[in-house]
Amino acid sequence: MAADPERSRRRAFGVLAVPGFRPYLATFFLTMMADNVEHVISYWLMFQKFQSAALGGFAVVSHWLPFLAFSLPVGALNDRFDSRRLIQLGGALFLLVSAAWGYFFLTDTLQMWHAMVLLVLHGCAGVFWSTSSQMLLYDIVGPAELKSAVRLNATARYLGVLVGPGVGSLVMLSLGPMRGIFLNTLFYLPLLSWLARAPYGRHYRAASAAGVQHAGPQRAVRGLADVLDTLRQVRGVPALSSMLLLAGAASFFVGNSYQAQMPGFARDLGHGDPGFAYTALLGADAAGALLAGLVLESSGRVFDTRAVTALRLALCWAAALVAFALTRRFGLALPLLFLAGFFELSFSSLAQTLVQMHAPEEIRGRVLGLFGMASSGLRTFSGLTVGLAGSISNIHTSLACSALVFLLATGWHLLARRSAD
Repeated sequence: MAADPERSRRRAFGVLAVPGFRPYLATFFLTMMADNVEHVISYWLMFQKFQSAALGGFAVVSHWLPFLAFSLPVGALNDRFDSRRLIQLGGALFLLVSAAWGYFFLTDTLQMWHAMVLLVLHGCAGVFWSTSSQMLLYDIVGPAELKSAVRLNATARYLGVLVGPGVGSLVMLSLGPMRGIFLNTLFYLPLLSWLARAPYGRHYRAASAAGVQHAGPQRAVRGLADVLDTLRQVRGVPALSSMLLLAGAASFFVGNSYQAQMPGFARDLGHGDPGFAYTALLGADAAGALLAGLVLESSGRVFDTRAVTALRLALCWAAALVAFALTRRFGLALPLLFLAGFFELSFSSLAQTLVQMHAPEEIRGRVLGLFGMASSGLRTFSGLTVGLAGSISNIHTSLACSALVFLLATGWHLLARRSAD
């Protein structure tokens, strides 16, 4: 096996020395944390107001459906306009939605349609922020530190997901939900203020060098035609097409739907207090992901930056989930979820790195948008493959079957790649 040339020259956490990456990472973490704080407070108050399971289901769909519908158009906008301003648009939407929740809660005027509109706007904010942030990340760190930057960025995302609910609960207990949701708006301000003058991104360089806003391609956003055209171009790059298929299959069949079903798993595992079991199971999954980010960043000799490596790691993730779904022992469920978290961050960050490395510069935004559609947008349907199917049979069977289908599909894909190579 050929040695990865990156290994001989990389330093653990060396990307933190790259100008601009530390404020990028800090504001990314704060935004992800604030996103989850808002979920905790708004979902709680919506439930108290409406007692509607259907609205809770709509909240999940509205979070991921905008990624499916708008990721590629937003990516295309990044090929034409300044990524910093598109990220600020997403951050401003986040802030306004939090403020709107606070207003409706404070005045006790929240209606069902208000909640639905705010949930959709929150999902749209996520598309602008997440897709455009990946575009800016490449421009800040460049190809040499890209793998490390993507991995630390993914680790910050998991940390925000882990810390956000805790911060949200603490804020609700100490300040109350209405003051807490207004406080949450402040967590978005560092992102908005830093990007106002951040000297990063290809649009900034183009404007500085040529005195123009953007010197790149000016092709208009064309909806479905963009999707098909980008797919045609991606098919010619095996690493890109392989990672798009992997991300799409993982999101469609499993996604993060099993996390939404964790209260049911905690109850079925029968370990005393279901609340403790629920917290422990979620914590095991998140802890595995966090450890993966730290271990992989500390050592450059763990995984090669290759598509087959990402596929093998995805197989390990699926196998861990199948075993978790089938076990009825709490003591075994915890390490299995820990492994699932470890392998999920490993293969997903590697897939993101490969997409960043192989995306053609002239359509980088569109490729990243297409990857966002696959990796995030298709999670809309994992609620059907795991959640709805689980209501018909049970969540253990539905998760095991979904993860097994993904495992078989990924295994076939891996064998096809190896035979083609």
